[in-house]
Amino acid sequence: MENMVEGAGPATLFPVVAVALVDAEGRVLVQRRPPGKAMAGLWEFPGGKIEPEESPEAALVRELEEELGIGVAPGDLVPAAFASAPLAGRHLLLLLYLCRGWAGTPHPLHAEELLWCPPAALRGLAMPPADLPLVGALEALI
Repeated sequence: MENMVEGAGPATLFPVVAVALVDAEGRVLVQRRPPGKAMAGLWEFPGGKIEPEESPEAALVRELEEELGIGVAPGDLVPAAFASAPLAGRHLLLLLYLCRGWAGTPHPLHAEELLWCPPAALRGLAMPPADLPLVGALEALI
């Protein structure tokens, strides 16, 4: 079955990676998108797009260094869930990983602010449409 965007040909797949950093208390880190960016003010899992010729894990290691200033070993990234959603003429495929170990303290280098919260509390946050379906998966996994 072909993936079609309504009224158009096949959608261009847009793969992105994100992580649920889980601390010792079982809380998950989310970041608020800054003003001037698409979906500004919404809470999201840290991560970003996969560059050409880059593995999902390598992309996430790079993104976490750029966005939060932390170091993560690829072996500490555990595949957890995925979401699929149309996004401006493309089709977003969001791959979510769990991570319980990293080096350094997360800082909001490209976000307005960071928040640690229990997985169930994520339901009360304004999140991008692709992130919302992942909350139930996190509640079951953590």
